[in-house]
This record gives sequence, structure tokens and C-alpha cells, in this order.
Amino acid sequence: MTNKWNSTALGMLTLVGALTFSSVAVAQEVTLRSSDGTVNMTGEFVDFRDNSYVIATALGELRVSASRVQCEGAACPDLGGGDADVKIGGSDTVGLGLMPLLLEGYAGSIDAAATLVNTGNGDDVIAELVGDQGFGDELASILVNSTGSSDAFSQLLDGEIEVGMSSRRIVPDEARALRSAGAGNMVSPSQEHIVAIDSLVMITNPSNPVETLTTEQVRQVYSGQVTNWSELGGPDMPITVVARAEDTGTRAVFEERIFGETGLANPAGLVIAGTNSEVSQIVNQTDGAIGYVGYAFQRGANALSLVNECGIAMAPDAFSARTEEYALQRRLYLYTREDTASDRTTDFINYATSEEADSLIGKAGFIGFAVDRRPQSSDGDRARALLDAAADPYEAGIMRDMLDLMVGYDRLSTTFRFRTGSSQLDERGRIDKDRLIDYLAAQPAGTQVMMVGFTDDVGQFDGNLDLSRSRAAQVADEVREAGGSRLSNVTFASAGYGEIAPSGCNTSDEGRRINRRVEVWIQSPA
Repeated sequence: MTNKWNSTALGMLTLVGALTFSSVAVAQEVTLRSSDGTVNMTGEFVDFRDNSYVIATALGELRVSASRVQCEGAACPDLGGGDADVKIGGSDTVGLGLMPLLLEGYAGSIDAAATLVNTGNGDDVIAELVGDQGFGDELASILVNSTGSSDAFSQLLDGEIEVGMSSRRIVPDEARALRSAGAGNMVSPSQEHIVAIDSLVMITNPSNPVETLTTEQVRQVYSGQVTNWSELGGPDMPITVVARAEDTGTRAVFEERIFGETGLANPAGLVIAGTNSEVSQIVNQTDGAIGYVGYAFQRGANALSLVNECGIAMAPDAFSARTEEYALQRRLYLYTREDTASDRTTDFINYATSEEADSLIGKAGFIGFAVDRRPQSSDGDRARALLDAAADPYEAGIMRDMLDLMVGYDRLSTTFRFRTGSSQLDERGRIDKDRLIDYLAAQPAGTQVMMVGFTDDVGQFDGNLDLSRSRAAQVADEVREAGGSRLSNVTFASAGYGEIAPSGCNTSDEGRRINRRVEVWIQSPA
């Protein structure tokens, strides 16, 4: 029998008392594992009580919280889940990284207590909600099945779940199939819910001295063109490439941002990991490994900074993720069917997308939609780029105008973008507008807000300049109208600078999307 744990794991265990194995001779051997690898122990199954597994080991009886581990072995108890009131399925990024805290927070919001138990079926977790802070009646049971984003839509289509979790947006074929099945318009605000932002982080083993890679170098590594760290300025050591399975949202986002339409080439020796936790575990245990994980799953690995093909350095910090100016960021979604959403499901979705949930989203290692504020200094990277001596004289004049205005304002993380080819804000814009209004309503009288528009570089420079100004004015009008008397303390203005000051590379669809934006600048009264 083997037992392996660290100081963190010991917090999950209770030594119940000395017990010899002869007293449990009829029992069978089970293994208890935690998703982060901190607990991995084998012993004779004794009992399941008080939401804990009890196993017999050489140390005696150990009690292990079921919320922290999964049980493997024929003797593991069946903890149910088939009769849960609400079933949630899909992305492991959402299911393992975010959902446990959201369920606990939701329970607290309705004056209930949530008990989370791993069912023993993979990473399935069931939450039992009991009213009156755990002393009242049972209110609901919620089952969370964490696999991959594609499963969210197939399970919604088959009617197996009420809520689908995804780390990518639904694709047209999936939306059409669900609409044909009577599920409704899956991209309507009532069925598509953005709950958080996540940054995919490139990670290496903690012993690896390499700290920065270009996106081109990442492409070369994941296409098998570069196979040794010495080719990237590191030690003479073969590279072990770790990726997620092809049907996962995490891999879909990585391939789209790094490879575009060509996709990952599956280099020789590619290691496929089933979950984000498994990626970080492999990388931390393999000297030459490189992988990509959601921000909450770094697990002590070495996080790399990226430099894109335009020379723009990118770090996965919260401000850059909220503005969507970090190349490997993504939105995390919950999806519901129009024809099966229960009152309990709707109540939970409303909580998960509320400001009340923001602190738990941050605690889980993800990024919510709270409004951040950052100074715009005259000696920062952006200001230096606006002083480009090689710029066309006409464009240089506009760049200087922007610099003169910019240094008098801070920038808010709220950044509006539009649906492709449309004057309507995209699905995130609706959330940002409400959060921005709440933020501005709390500012002192005399606050000045400047909506500042930008475009990609497709089309004529002057045409883009006019478009950026009209879009900025449109957003200012929409926010002012939606805020009404609540924003009587704020003065609005707008400006536009076309294609100058890009945040992404105009060489890709994603880069151009990032550049088509309206920023929010703010100036407090003197």
C-alpha cells in the first residue's frame, strides 16, 4: 500500500484511530486522488460518512473529505447524481476551476449551505443545497460533469443537462442544431451568459530559465520545427510538447490564436492531457515540457510572457484580460436551452453573472467584469509608440493629438467592441455597459468621461478616422441614455483616432477584432 501527500494535503485528512488491516479483511482496496495531485493514497475502504471517505492505512483509519478527492476502485461507493435537480456539463476549465466556488456562493446568496461531494465518476461533483444555512430543508441537488466544451453542446442537444459550460463561444453548426431541436436562439442574451474571462498561460517546468517566447516560436514548437530548448535560448534539452484533446475549448482557443486556420500539426511525441490539471502536473514533473493551461491551473509552473508578430509584449494580467488585449485570453460561457430552463437554473445563472459573484471568480483565479482603472503615463509603451519618428506627417499629427489628450486621462478596463459588420455592441458589451454605469454613478460630481474610438487598418485612413469617431459618439450616447439621471455627475465627450495605436496585429482576424474598439478614459475633478 502506498500513501503520498504534502502539507497541503494533510489539511484534508483526519486520523480517526489505530486500526489493523485484519479488522477490515473483507474490505477492498481503493485509491483517493485530488485533481491537483497533492493527494494520492491507497488503502482499504471502510466507510463513507459525514461527506468523507474513511480508509484503513498503515497509519490507522484516515478520513478524507470527499469534496477534495475522487475515489477509484470497485469498492468506491456510488454517491448518485443521476437524480439531481439540475445537471451542468461541459468545460473542465469552468467545471473544476470555477463552478465549486460559484455553487457555494450561490448557496450563500439564498441563505443556504452547499455540501460538495465527488461522486466517484471521474471529476463529477454533486452539490447538495440545504436551506437556513444548512439547518433547514433540502432545496436542490446540482450535478456538475466536467469534460470538454464540445460536450456541453452535445449534452444540451440530447437533453442530458440544463446548463452547458464552455471555454469557447458556440459555433454556428452547434447553434443551428440546437435551434432545430427546439432549444431556441443560443446566442440570445437570455441563453448565452458570459461569466468570466480567462487567460491561457504558456507554462514550462519551474527549472527552465526561458521566460519569454514569441508567438512564432510557440508555433514552431507546436508544429515540431523546434525540438530543443537550446534553439530558444535555453539549455540543451529536448522539448516535450503537451496539449489538450482536439475536442476541448482550451485547445480550440490556443489553435485559433497561435495557428489561425491551419490548426495544430501534432508534432512527433505530442502528449495529450485530459484536463488542465493534468497539463500542469505533466509540465511540473517533466524538465523539458511546455504546455498551455487556464490561468487558474498554473500550479507553480513557470509562466511565460509572449511577444506577438508585431513586437507587442503581452502579459496575462487582469487589466489586459478585461480589455481583451492579451492574445490568449478567452471568455467563459454558460449556455441554457429556452425550453428546459427551470426557475432554479435561472436563479443560479442570474447569480453567476452578477457583481456579487465577482469576488469568487477572482478567488478561483479567473477574471470577472469589475471595472479597473490605470494611469496613462507620458513615458509608457503606448506613449512612446505615438512618438514614432518614421510615421507619415499627416498621421503623426493625429498621433500627437492623441498623446496630448491621453496623458490627462486614466483608462478604464471597460472596452467596447462591435459585432462584425454591425453597429451593435457584441455580447460582452451588454455586460460592460451595465457595470460601467454602476461604476460611473459612484464617481464624484464633475467627473469627465471620454469615449475614444479605434479601428483596424482595412480601408482608407480618413474613412477609418471618421468611423472611429462615429462609433465613439454612439457609445457615449448609449451609455448616457442608459444611465439617465444616475449619471448626472458625469460629463461625456468622444474622440476617434482610426487605425493608430493598435492593440493587436492587423494581420489576423482576431487582431483586427481587437483593434475595432471604443476605450473609456476618465478624468476626476481637480
